[in-house]
Amino acid sequence: MANGTSKFLYWILFLASTAAFVFAIATHWEYLTLILPFVCTFFVKAMDII
Repeated sequence: MANGTSKFLYWILFLASTAAFVFAIATHWEYLTLILPFVCTFFVKAMDII
């Protein structure tokens, strides 16, 4: 179980990576799939699933 500080950090990283992913979609960036693992990983860590 993650403590509150690390969960907060994972939520911030999830939101930042999601914003980068949305920006990559909006600008038609060729490598947008490179951001997707970060979005998924930080979401799962923030939800304390793993």
